[in-house]
Amino acid sequence: MKTIPYGCQFIDNQDIKLVSKALKEDLITTGNYVKKFENKISKFLKAKYSLSCSSGTSALHLALIAIDLKKNDTIIMPAINFIAVYNMAKLMNAKIFLADVDPMTGQMTPQTLLACIKNNKLKKIKAIVTMYLGGYPENVIEFYKIKKKFNCYLIEDACHALGAQYIHKRKIFFIGSCKHSDIATFSMHPVKSITSGEGGILTTNNKKIYEKAKLFRSHGLRKDKDHWNYEIIYNGFNYRLSDINCALALSQLQKLKKFIFLRKKRFVLYKKKLSDLKLYLGTPNYSKDIRPSYHLFLINLNLKNIFFKKNIFFREMLKKKVIVQFHYKPIFSFKKIYQSKLVNNNYKGALRYYKSTLSIPIFPSLTDKQQNYIVKKIKKLFLTQNY
Repeated sequence: MKTIPYGCQFIDNQDIKLVSKALKEDLITTGNYVKKFENKISKFLKAKYSLSCSSGTSALHLALIAIDLKKNDTIIMPAINFIAVYNMAKLMNAKIFLADVDPMTGQMTPQTLLACIKNNKLKKIKAIVTMYLGGYPENVIEFYKIKKKFNCYLIEDACHALGAQYIHKRKIFFIGSCKHSDIATFSMHPVKSITSGEGGILTTNNKKIYEKAKLFRSHGLRKDKDHWNYEIIYNGFNYRLSDINCALALSQLQKLKKFIFLRKKRFVLYKKKLSDLKLYLGTPNYSKDIRPSYHLFLINLNLKNIFFKKNIFFREMLKKKVIVQFHYKPIFSFKKIYQSKLVNNNYKGALRYYKSTLSIPIFPSLTDKQQNYIVKKIKKLFLTQNY
C-alpha cells in the first residue's frame, strides 16, 4: 500500500488539454482565460463580481485592503484557523481579537463571537472574519445579523468551502454569493475543492470593493485608453493569476459538483464504518440547513476512554502509511503570538478542540480499498490500544 495523503488533487486529461491550449495562446497572463474563469465563477456562485488571484492568502489580503483596514482598526476572527488572515491583519497593524470556537467543529459560533465582543468591551468593529472549517458553513445567517447589528464588514474565509451551500427561508445560496456577507475568499491549493496549482478567488457584490481589490491585485496600476499611458492609483502588489492557472481552474470547475459528490460518498462511508467506535471517537454534528463541500473529515477523540494522546495516533497511522492531519493549531498557541493572559479562560473550546480533534484522508480519488484500509488501521489501534 502506497502512502495515503490526507488530501490530494485530481487531474485528468480534460485539465491537461485545456492547460495545453492556454499555453498556445498569445497571452498566457492577463488574457482571455482569466476573464472566462472569473465570469464562470460569478455565474456559478451568483455573485456580481469575482476576482482571481495568486492564492487564498492574497485573496484575504485584498479583502482587508478593499475594506480599508487601517492601523488600530478592530478585527475579530476565530481562534482556530490557518494563520493567513491573522498574518495579513497583523502586517496592517490592526487590533486583532480572537473568538473562541465550538470544541467539536472548531468553528467560531455566534455565542463565542458575542462573548468576545462583550469581554473585550468592543464598540467599534471594522470587520468580522468567519471561517467554515472543513467546508461546513455553519451559522451564516446568525453572523450576518451580528454584522448588521455592529455595522461592520463581514468577510467569509471560505478557503475550505468552494461549492458549499446553505438554506435560508427555503432558498439555497452558494457560499461566495455574498448574499449574507460583504466578501468571500477561496483557495485553489491542490487539496481544496478545485485546484489551479496555487490560486485564490475573491467574490463580492460591492463594486467599490471589487474595483479597489482589482487595482491592488496588479500594482495599483490603472491604464488609459492608450496602452502606454498609465497611472499608479495605489501602491499595490502583483497578486495576479496567470491564464495557465485559470485554464486549469476553469476545467476543474466543471467537475466541482462531481468532486463534492465523491467527497460526500467517502464522508457517509466513514460515518458508517466508524460508528462502532463511539466509545473512542465522535464526529461533529452540523446543521441540517447546509450542504457542505466535505473538504475535511474531522474526528473528535474521546480522551477519557483511550490511553494515548493525539500525537500517538498521528505517529501510529504514519507507520501504517496513512497521513492524518490537524487543522489547525490555535492562533494564540504560536510562540510569536502567545499571550498567557486569560488564555485558559477565554479559549476553552479551542484548547479542547486542539487536544482532541484531527482529520483523516478524504479526497475525490480516494478508493474503496484505501478507505477500507484506513478504517481497518484505525479500528485496530483503538480496539487493541496496542502501540
